[in-house]
Amino acid sequence: MPRRLITLSLVASPLALAGWLWLTLLSPWTYERPEHLTPVSPGTHQLFVYGTLRHAPVRWLVYGRVGDPEPVSVSGYRREGLDLVPTDGASVEGLLLRVNAEELRRLDRYERLGIRYRRVRIRLADGRDVWTYRRLD
Repeated sequence: MPRRLITLSLVASPLALAGWLWLTLLSPWTYERPEHLTPVSPGTHQLFVYGTLRHAPVRWLVYGRVGDPEPVSVSGYRREGLDLVPTDGASVEGLLLRVNAEELRRLDRYERLGIRYRRVRIRLADGRDVWTYRRLD
């Protein structure tokens, strides 16, 4: 009996993970972009990430490639849980991603734009203005 349970667990765990990833990243049933959001404009977009998207396997799963991220920082903010909070004298380390419009739509889906997060412009420590995700209230 224990051997069967171990075998079942070894088979079921990867299937459960694959199902969760499909539901989160690809399923048409788990996210519908809110209508009030501005459509994603064509072209290249720059995005500051400071959480799970710093990890190459997550980026690959979310938008299909690892990319060539650039280490950057944002001054005047601190990371608090899953958000950036304005704080004098603080800074947050992260990565700058360069993505096309379709990749940005996939990132918006991953972050549940309009439901969990909003995408806003933020200024990097070097002065460049880029997108980032901030938690909704």
